[in-house]
Amino acid sequence: MRLKICHLILLFCLTSTSIPAWAAEGSEVRGAWRPELYEMKDGTQHDVTGLIMFAETDWSVLFFIMDKGEPTRGSGEGGTYSLVGDTLTFRHLYNFSAGNTISGVPGPPSNLTMTSRNSDAPDVPSEPCTIDITGNTLTINFPSGNMMKFVRSSAP
Repeated sequence: MRLKICHLILLFCLTSTSIPAWAAEGSEVRGAWRPELYEMKDGTQHDVTGLIMFAETDWSVLFFIMDKGEPTRGSGEGGTYSLVGDTLTFRHLYNFSAGNTISGVPGPPSNLTMTSRNSDAPDVPSEPCTIDITGNTLTINFPSGNMMKFVRSSAP
């Protein structure tokens, strides 16, 4: 009997491709992820390339929104994060943005914007997002209503 139960548990673990959000605590989000889709809240989709990486408490991203194979808008961002259940909260300490306004994504006030904050600064922007990890796919739903889908590039 005990052997049958162990086999059932093993079979379930091997056939399950979805990691529930509550199981995504910390270690499941860690590593590097390549963006595959950037969808605006109005349904507009943009080609995107780059990489987002999560360490134990730090994150960084470099991504480019592409138009006909050329970068139109780009951003390098980073800071710290927390993950509680399915809520991933980014704290934005660093931002480097350049490019043009595109559908659903306003351009920076000037063609180039740079921001750097200390981690203990009172004005550090926080961005609580909901996430879903299914197999090797990470979906981040931003408070703006936009969504990005990533595929795991490497584990921690």
